[in-house]
Amino acid sequence: MEYTVKSGDPEKQRSACVVIGLYEGRKLSPSGKRLDEAAQGALTALLRRGDIEGKSGQHLLLHNPQGLLCERLLLIGCGKEKDFNEARYREACTLMARTLSGTGASEAAVCLTELEVKGRDIAWKLRHAVECSEAALYKFDRLKSQKSDKKRPLRKLVLMVGKRSELAPGETAVKQGLAIGAGVTLARDLGNLPGNICTPSYLADQARDLEHQYGVKTTVLEREDMEKLGMGALLSVARGSRQPPKFITIEYKGGKEGEPPVALVGKGLTFDAGGISIKPAAAMDEMKYDMCGAASVLGTIKAACELKLPINVVGVIPSSENLPDGDANKPGDIVTSMSGQTIEVLNTDAEGRLILCDALTYTERFQPVAVVDIATLTGACVIALGNHASGLMTNNDALARDLLNAGRYAYDRAWQMPIWDEYQKQLDSNFADMANIGGREGGAITAACFLARYAKKFKWAHLDIAGTAWLSGKQKGGTGRPVPLLTTWLIQRAEAAAGK
Repeated sequence: MEYTVKSGDPEKQRSACVVIGLYEGRKLSPSGKRLDEAAQGALTALLRRGDIEGKSGQHLLLHNPQGLLCERLLLIGCGKEKDFNEARYREACTLMARTLSGTGASEAAVCLTELEVKGRDIAWKLRHAVECSEAALYKFDRLKSQKSDKKRPLRKLVLMVGKRSELAPGETAVKQGLAIGAGVTLARDLGNLPGNICTPSYLADQARDLEHQYGVKTTVLEREDMEKLGMGALLSVARGSRQPPKFITIEYKGGKEGEPPVALVGKGLTFDAGGISIKPAAAMDEMKYDMCGAASVLGTIKAACELKLPINVVGVIPSSENLPDGDANKPGDIVTSMSGQTIEVLNTDAEGRLILCDALTYTERFQPVAVVDIATLTGACVIALGNHASGLMTNNDALARDLLNAGRYAYDRAWQMPIWDEYQKQLDSNFADMANIGGREGGAITAACFLARYAKKFKWAHLDIAGTAWLSGKQKGGTGRPVPLLTTWLIQRAEAAAGK
């Protein structure tokens, strides 16, 4: 999709379609009022007929509107004006893109960017218009024998701004929206691919593709390399699979030479049956999404490359499958992690923390300024926060604040949960340094407490994305989260370093 930013009068747009907002009570947006004046009150007369009230989720498409230069006019319901906020704006943009894609219009002039969103400027509105449009137009049909292909697909959106001074920041916002959209698409594609295609080797190939496309440095460690490093926790998970494990690192060097990088560590379980502690059969197919942490690392680095961010980033992805087998981990087994700490495996389905702990230890060699691990780690986090917020746990309050702020700006929000020392007692083991589970109470927290034992040498945060990276039901599929949050955090770090 092509996006351009333009300043101009809505009534003068010779477009295949002009898109305007309509508040509840049939109240036209400012551009709508100007179009109504140009049409000599034709829009007001039409609205009196009651075809649309302006409630959120409503839309009305008019063909060859009287007195206007555009071929079509699309009215998007925005709900009550006093209640219009970030969520309603994003819903309006999403509805706009989905509706346009079915009209036959190849381009449109979008005036939704004029709608007032409290606390958000034109750059925020333009970026989110792009992100929402890209997400709305996303399709995953690559494995279907017949593709859903329209004869005249929507190809271009012209995003209208009120002043010429808004063109430059608007163009920057569009670039950010497109880069984040590309990263989200990559993450969604990987999450949607089945486990027989998206294997650890496939993830390694995706990292190599980034190397070929953008010049990042990609390194893939094999089983023998991991054995030499003493990654006993990770390798214990991989023992039950015929797919060889991979340990992937991607180094993006956009910052100064020798500047400490930010590290993103993503859980890459390409299929999780639970091992010997096998999961119930119902919805087990969805466990292909257990590598969405890895997918978000790949997507975020892709976005950073697209934006040429002046920052150093290293992505670390431990990847394997977790399957039942004669050689798989057994409840009660004790394994030794790369750090030398021993772990009693009480539940083989708590495997994500086993591969992540070795990855966190390995990450020390990059001497990172901050580390964020991202994982579909616990069902407990889904119970606690649902599908709306990722769980955030950290050993550094400033890092938490930055990530939470980035999530709010990206509308890819997180919620901070405690990792107090009192929770650590739940991981006590009679036979090893720690157990890999801490019981039912506070399951998302004790999982983070486990990881915290391997993150004492750096500023660290953990994002549990079990509820946000994937949707079930009719909308079943990957969401690409938290690529927007992570990319926004990198953008803001880069801007802060540059003194902006």
